[in-house]
Amino acid sequence: MDPAPPPDAWTRALTPAEQATVAAARAGATMRYAGVVVPHRSCGIAIAETFGRATAPYQALRRGGLTGAGECGTRLGGRMVLGELLGDPDPSGPARPLLVAAVRFYDARWAGRTGQAARVCGALTAPFADFRGPGRAAFCTALAAETAALLAETLLRAGVAVAPVPVGTAP
Repeated sequence: MDPAPPPDAWTRALTPAEQATVAAARAGATMRYAGVVVPHRSCGIAIAETFGRATAPYQALRRGGLTGAGECGTRLGGRMVLGELLGDPDPSGPARPLLVAAVRFYDARWAGRTGQAARVCGALTAPFADFRGPGRAAFCTALAAETAALLAETLLRAGVAVAPVPVGTAP
């Protein structure tokens, strides 16, 4: 049976403790992606590590599925974390209603939270002539940070106990 969050879960104000958790997720993804405190993590891996997930499957999200033609790795990485934490453990089971509601909440807010309507990595990064340059790196750091914050909020609203992994700690 899929546990249901309270009726106001998707609309209520976050508590101060929940706001602190969201801020910790934002900071954790920022430090992981920026590569200043620890070596740079790719977009999907920054999300996975922040939420204590194994990183190997998230490597394929780097730079829009390694080609630039795929969806933003932070956005897709967030959806993958939702699936890991809220999905049916039975591989033949249907999508749980709570997972569907969480993905809808997350997807409906991603553009507003990140300030980006585009979803494809190549479209998001097209304004930056040098993909390895500081402008694009700062842009993607901000995407990773806001995506992690939104993901933490989504999980909290879904009733998941969220504890962002401190930077420098292995998941």
